[in-house]
Amino acid sequence: MADDQFPGWHGTTIIGVKKGGEVVIAGDGQVSLGQTVIKGTARKVRRLSPGGFDVVAGFAGSTADAFTLLERLEAKLEATPGQLARASVELAKDWRTDKYLQKLEAMLIVTDGTELLVITGAGDVLEPEHNVAAIGSGGNFALAAARGMIDSDRDAETVAREAMAIAADICVYTNGRLTVESIAAGANDTDTTAET
Repeated sequence: MADDQFPGWHGTTIIGVKKGGEVVIAGDGQVSLGQTVIKGTARKVRRLSPGGFDVVAGFAGSTADAFTLLERLEAKLEATPGQLARASVELAKDWRTDKYLQKLEAMLIVTDGTELLVITGAGDVLEPEHNVAAIGSGGNFALAAARGMIDSDRDAETVAREAMAIAADICVYTNGRLTVESIAAGANDTDTTAET
Protein backbone atom coordinates (compact mmCIF):
# COMPACT_ATOMS: atom_id res chain seq x y z
CA MET A 1 0.00 0.00 0.00
CA ALA A 2 1.09 3.54 -0.60
CA ASP A 3 2.17 5.64 2.37
CA ASP A 4 -0.87 7.90 1.97
CA GLN A 5 -3.21 4.88 2.35
CA PHE A 6 -1.42 3.32 5.30
CA PRO A 7 1.05 5.19 7.51
CA GLY A 8 3.40 2.23 7.80
CA TRP A 9 5.59 0.94 10.60
CA HIS A 10 8.42 3.12 11.78
CA GLY A 11 10.63 3.34 14.76
CA THR A 12 13.98 1.67 14.47
CA THR A 13 17.53 2.76 14.90
CA ILE A 14 20.25 0.12 14.62
CA ILE A 15 23.96 0.84 14.91
CA GLY A 16 27.03 -1.33 14.49
CA VAL A 17 30.40 -0.23 15.89
CA LYS A 18 33.68 -2.06 15.33
CA LYS A 19 36.53 -1.01 17.59
CA GLY A 20 39.28 -2.53 19.69
CA GLY A 21 38.78 -6.14 18.64
CA GLU A 22 35.05 -6.06 19.35
CA VAL A 23 31.92 -5.41 17.30
CA VAL A 24 28.76 -4.17 18.99
CA ILE A 25 25.30 -3.94 17.44
CA ALA A 26 22.70 -1.94 19.35
CA GLY A 27 19.07 -1.29 18.57
CA ASP A 28 16.26 0.63 20.21
CA GLY A 29 12.92 -0.89 21.15
CA GLN A 30 10.33 1.43 19.65
CA VAL A 31 7.77 0.36 17.07
CA SER A 32 5.37 3.04 15.86
CA LEU A 33 2.32 2.99 13.63
CA GLY A 34 1.90 6.47 12.20
CA GLN A 35 2.04 8.81 15.19
CA THR A 36 1.33 6.13 17.78
CA VAL A 37 3.91 4.11 19.70
CA ILE A 38 2.72 0.50 19.52
CA LYS A 39 5.55 -1.07 21.49
CA GLY A 40 8.57 0.29 23.30
CA THR A 41 10.45 -2.92 24.07
CA ALA A 42 10.84 -4.67 20.72
CA ARG A 43 14.03 -6.72 20.30
CA LYS A 44 15.55 -5.87 16.91
CA VAL A 45 19.04 -7.24 17.54
CA ARG A 46 19.50 -11.01 17.53
CA ARG A 47 22.30 -13.52 17.96
CA LEU A 48 22.25 -16.39 15.46
CA SER A 49 24.42 -19.51 15.66
CA PRO A 50 24.17 -21.30 12.33
CA GLY A 51 26.67 -24.13 11.97
CA GLY A 52 28.10 -23.31 15.41
CA PHE A 53 29.37 -19.86 14.34
CA ASP A 54 27.93 -16.85 16.15
CA VAL A 55 26.57 -13.98 14.09
CA VAL A 56 24.86 -10.88 15.46
CA ALA A 57 22.21 -9.21 13.31
CA GLY A 58 20.15 -6.06 13.71
CA PHE A 59 17.21 -5.18 11.50
CA ALA A 60 15.22 -2.13 10.48
CA GLY A 61 11.94 -2.18 8.61
CA SER A 62 8.99 -4.52 8.66
CA THR A 63 9.44 -7.11 11.41
CA ALA A 64 7.92 -10.00 9.45
CA ASP A 65 10.09 -9.14 6.45
CA ALA A 66 13.18 -8.89 8.64
CA PHE A 67 12.55 -12.31 10.20
CA THR A 68 12.13 -13.79 6.73
CA LEU A 69 15.52 -12.34 5.78
CA LEU A 70 17.14 -13.56 9.00
CA GLU A 71 15.87 -17.09 8.29
CA ARG A 72 17.28 -16.90 4.77
CA LEU A 73 20.59 -15.60 6.10
CA GLU A 74 20.75 -18.47 8.61
CA ALA A 75 20.18 -20.95 5.79
CA LYS A 76 22.96 -19.35 3.73
CA LEU A 77 25.30 -19.45 6.73
CA GLU A 78 24.52 -23.12 7.36
CA ALA A 79 25.49 -23.82 3.75
CA THR A 80 28.72 -21.80 4.10
CA PRO A 81 29.70 -21.98 7.80
CA GLY A 82 31.97 -19.21 8.99
CA GLN A 83 31.75 -17.26 5.71
CA LEU A 84 29.57 -14.27 6.53
CA ALA A 85 30.52 -12.18 3.48
CA ARG A 86 29.75 -15.04 1.08
CA ALA A 87 26.43 -15.83 2.77
CA SER A 88 25.51 -12.13 2.74
CA VAL A 89 26.26 -11.80 -0.97
CA GLU A 90 24.18 -14.90 -1.70
CA LEU A 91 21.29 -13.47 0.33
CA ALA A 92 21.56 -10.10 -1.45
CA LYS A 93 21.54 -11.87 -4.83
CA ASP A 94 18.40 -13.79 -3.93
CA TRP A 95 16.79 -10.69 -2.46
CA ARG A 96 17.44 -8.74 -5.65
CA THR A 97 16.28 -11.43 -8.11
CA ASP A 98 13.50 -13.37 -6.33
CA LYS A 99 10.06 -11.81 -6.99
CA TYR A 100 8.83 -12.72 -3.49
CA LEU A 101 11.89 -11.39 -1.70
CA GLN A 102 11.90 -8.15 -3.74
CA LYS A 103 8.76 -7.09 -1.87
CA LEU A 104 10.43 -7.36 1.53
CA GLU A 105 11.02 -4.00 3.21
CA ALA A 106 13.88 -4.28 5.66
CA MET A 107 17.62 -3.75 6.02
CA LEU A 108 20.15 -5.73 8.04
CA ILE A 109 23.42 -5.02 9.83
CA VAL A 110 25.34 -8.25 10.47
CA THR A 111 28.65 -9.16 12.04
CA ASP A 112 30.66 -12.25 12.94
CA GLY A 113 33.12 -10.24 15.02
CA THR A 114 35.48 -9.79 12.10
CA GLU A 115 33.30 -8.30 9.38
CA LEU A 116 30.62 -5.65 9.80
CA LEU A 117 28.19 -5.56 6.86
CA VAL A 118 25.00 -3.78 5.79
CA ILE A 119 22.67 -5.81 3.54
CA THR A 120 19.96 -4.06 1.50
CA GLY A 121 17.17 -5.11 -0.83
CA ALA A 122 18.88 -3.33 -3.70
CA GLY A 123 21.43 -6.14 -3.79
CA ASP A 124 24.03 -4.26 -1.77
CA VAL A 125 26.42 -5.79 0.73
CA LEU A 126 28.33 -2.86 2.14
CA GLU A 127 31.30 -2.78 4.47
CA PRO A 128 31.02 0.63 6.11
CA GLU A 129 33.80 3.17 6.24
CA HIS A 130 35.15 4.24 9.63
CA ASN A 131 33.93 0.94 11.21
CA VAL A 132 30.45 2.34 11.93
CA ALA A 133 27.17 1.41 10.25
CA ALA A 134 23.66 2.61 11.06
CA ILE A 135 20.21 2.03 9.58
CA GLY A 136 16.63 2.97 10.35
CA SER A 137 14.71 6.10 11.22
CA GLY A 138 17.40 7.58 13.45
CA GLY A 139 20.29 5.89 11.67
CA ASN A 140 21.87 9.06 10.33
CA PHE A 141 21.82 10.70 13.75
CA ALA A 142 23.41 7.66 15.39
CA LEU A 143 25.96 7.36 12.57
CA ALA A 144 27.04 10.99 12.88
CA ALA A 145 27.32 10.73 16.66
CA ALA A 146 29.33 7.49 16.53
CA ARG A 147 31.67 8.82 13.86
CA GLY A 148 32.35 11.80 16.11
CA MET A 149 33.28 9.47 18.99
CA ILE A 150 35.03 6.61 17.19
CA ASP A 151 38.53 8.07 17.61
CA SER A 152 38.03 8.81 21.32
CA ASP A 153 39.13 6.50 24.12
CA ARG A 154 35.60 5.06 24.43
CA ASP A 155 35.16 1.34 23.72
CA ALA A 156 32.79 0.02 21.04
CA GLU A 157 29.87 -0.53 23.41
CA THR A 158 30.16 2.93 24.94
CA VAL A 159 30.27 4.53 21.47
CA ALA A 160 27.18 2.54 20.41
CA ARG A 161 25.22 3.36 23.58
CA GLU A 162 26.06 7.07 23.51
CA ALA A 163 25.28 7.35 19.79
CA MET A 164 21.93 5.65 20.35
CA ALA A 165 21.16 8.04 23.23
CA ILE A 166 21.79 11.00 20.91
CA ALA A 167 19.59 9.46 18.18
CA ALA A 168 16.80 8.85 20.73
CA ASP A 169 16.94 12.51 21.77
CA ILE A 170 16.53 13.67 18.16
CA CYS A 171 14.41 11.06 16.32
CA VAL A 172 10.79 10.69 17.46
CA TYR A 173 10.76 7.12 16.10
CA THR A 174 13.62 6.02 18.38
CA ASN A 175 13.60 5.37 22.12
CA GLY A 176 16.26 4.65 24.75
CA ARG A 177 15.27 1.03 25.49
CA LEU A 178 18.32 -0.69 24.01
CA THR A 179 19.22 -4.22 23.12
CA VAL A 180 23.00 -4.55 22.81
CA GLU A 181 24.88 -7.59 21.52
CA SER A 182 28.64 -7.76 21.23
CA ILE A 183 31.01 -10.25 19.69
CA ALA A 184 34.79 -10.32 19.89
CA ALA A 185 36.87 -10.46 16.74
CA GLY A 186 38.02 -13.99 16.03
CA ALA A 187 36.30 -15.42 19.10
CA ASN A 188 33.15 -16.86 17.61
CA ASP A 189 32.19 -18.62 20.83
CA THR A 190 32.14 -15.39 22.88
CA ASP A 191 28.76 -14.69 24.46
CA THR A 192 28.55 -11.20 25.93
CA THR A 193 24.98 -10.00 25.93
CA ALA A 194 23.72 -6.92 27.69
CA GLU A 195 20.17 -5.63 27.78
CA THR A 196 18.94 -2.42 29.34
